[in-house]
Amino acid sequence: MNARRSESSAVLAGSLLLAHPSLRDDNFRKTVILLSTHDADGAMGIVLNRPMGKCLGELDPAFAMGVLAKVPLFKGGPVQPSQVILCAWRPHPDQEGYQLMFGIDPQKAEELIAEEDVHLKAFVGYAGWTGGQLEGELKSNTWLVSQLVADLLDESPDERLWRELLGQIDHEWKLLANEPEDPSLN
Repeated sequence: MNARRSESSAVLAGSLLLAHPSLRDDNFRKTVILLSTHDADGAMGIVLNRPMGKCLGELDPAFAMGVLAKVPLFKGGPVQPSQVILCAWRPHPDQEGYQLMFGIDPQKAEELIAEEDVHLKAFVGYAGWTGGQLEGELKSNTWLVSQLVADLLDESPDERLWRELLGQIDHEWKLLANEPEDPSLN
């Protein structure tokens, strides 16, 4: 896995942000964020590993009887927490990675869910940064940047995903990812 501590000038859309083990902000602690956009105006992404334990039909009665009722819900981030973002992915036609689709409308999501090998998730809210904000956080080593790995979207969608990805970087990161919350338990 390719991971970097800082990416101040590169466009990171399609990359993962892994929260540094020392990050204590409740919104981002032990998170994996998939960046959908990143440019001079800012960045946007969704937290992949915060399942809400509910489905779309439980959140919105409009979906309760439709084919999208069982789509799992995730807390996508602290920005616009009442907004639902539908995201889908499937193996890329050339079998190299995934084709990712962000912010798809419900009608398109209904079409996609019927296709073979399409995975669909709903995210409540998103993570966002204004122009230069993410770059500053990267310089402060708040995040580790990693490339999207082929089987990532099939992994456990909870804190284990963060631990697994950090552990793939190197042995030291694996130790940091697995240290107990209470140091006296170490």
